Amino acid sequence: MICLFGNQKGGVGKSTLTVLSGNYLTLAKDWPVTVIDMDYQQSISQKYEKAKVLENAEPYEVLPANLETFPMLRDVLTKNKKDAILIDLPGKLDDDGLIAVFQSADMVVCPFAYDEFTYESTVLFTVVLKKVNPAIEVVFVPNRIKANVKFETLTEVNEQLLKFGTITPVIPDRIDFQRITTFQTPLSLYAVIGPVFEQIFAKRLWNP
Repeated sequence: MICLFGNQKGGVGKSTLTVLSGNYLTLAKDWPVTVIDMDYQQSISQKYEKAKVLENAEPYEVLPANLETFPMLRDVLTKNKKDAILIDLPGKLDDDGLIAVFQSADMVVCPFAYDEFTYESTVLFTVVLKKVNPAIEVVFVPNRIKANVKFETLTEVNEQLLKFGTITPVIPDRIDFQRITTFQTPLSLYAVIGPVFEQIFAKRLWNP
């Protein structure tokens, strides 16, 4: 399975969700995972290298990559169909190299927030993705959501996004997300992220 993490809007938490997913699948579900870091900032790769100095054996491998090297990586990594390949995408849609990545993916996890600019960026990203790969499964994750979101805004945004895919339970804005590493997720977060990842991955992974 190839799962993308992306949005046209930066700062919505796609890299954090990629790491959380890698940790959850390996540590909680004992599932083989490889993370491909294609984000321009390479924040996951940096976090991974830093953690390797301090921790024991890593639960999964993080590979820094660019769009040009993806076809070769894909052919190697997808030989075992049961493995989960998690890809943290670049934050822009202006590179033709994304086409091969979009076409190869089974699903995309798209974090978003309930504001007008993020909503518009999320829809743009999804429309482009669906044109390239109409069969891809889209899962929207309300991420870093504060308690003061207006109910009317939440309802209107959800109604529009449901035309493109499914929406998971909300992940609230919490300080302990800053303590995540590529080796562990704070135990205090499992009650929050568990229902989200069960919805995202259950159909594809628990029952291959």
